[in-house]
Amino acid sequence: MVPRIAHVRARRRETRDTWTLAIDAGATPFRPGQFSMLYAFGIGEIPVSLSGDPGKPGQLIHTVRAVGAVSRAVTRLQPGDTLGLRGPYGTAWPVAESRGSDIIVVAGGLGLAPLRPAIYRLLAERERYGRIAVLYGTRSPADILFRHELERWRRRLDVEVEVTVDHADAAWRGNVGVVTKLVGRTAFDAENSTAFVCGPEIMMRFAAGALEAAGVAPERIHVSLERNMRCAIGHCGHCQLGPSLVCRDGAVMRYDRVRSLLTVREL
Repeated sequence: MVPRIAHVRARRRETRDTWTLAIDAGATPFRPGQFSMLYAFGIGEIPVSLSGDPGKPGQLIHTVRAVGAVSRAVTRLQPGDTLGLRGPYGTAWPVAESRGSDIIVVAGGLGLAPLRPAIYRLLAERERYGRIAVLYGTRSPADILFRHELERWRRRLDVEVEVTVDHADAAWRGNVGVVTKLVGRTAFDAENSTAFVCGPEIMMRFAAGALEAAGVAPERIHVSLERNMRCAIGHCGHCQLGPSLVCRDGAVMRYDRVRSLLTVREL
């Protein structure tokens, strides 16, 4: 429960309200999909998914959107500033367990950040997987995260990358519409596919529905949930979702285990 002192090594602005921080944390291994608790001294603590490369454990990378008092304080930190750090915590995307399968990565908005470590690992072991598709949707072209990496991944030619926006400007030449529409236009072997889905809950429900309609079994669809995590170790109960505690049993969970819970309003 006691955070250790960590230092910001670098800070990069991603969009108008989102920054990526590189935090010196020693040799801290983590798995794709896990999260840390970041503490802004005198303000509070928030859970933030790791968004860096698990193959480079010398620093922890977190991509944070400034939406509240703590997240705004964290995004204002400069190189050399200190913050409190706990973790990593939580379950992971089943990257190794999915070897031999086609992989569909579906991200909405900031949901690309928790998925980026999984994409790093998939591409680092590209020969172990079948088709890999990264489908990403966000509000507008100005809200696209990791634009240069998306472009670099697309240029590899061994991974399908599709980006869509809800609202386009005059300069946009890409897809327009919700990310779920991309599922039906993507080639994969539904009987031998695993899907990783992260974004707003309504987007994850519709994306999972589109994947099921395409033939992907619900137990092979994995989603990353976000709840009000306080202790991060399953003690306080703030992140309870039905019978589960998201900090302990998630944040990555099989869709067939949480599908009914995600349809309950206010849960």
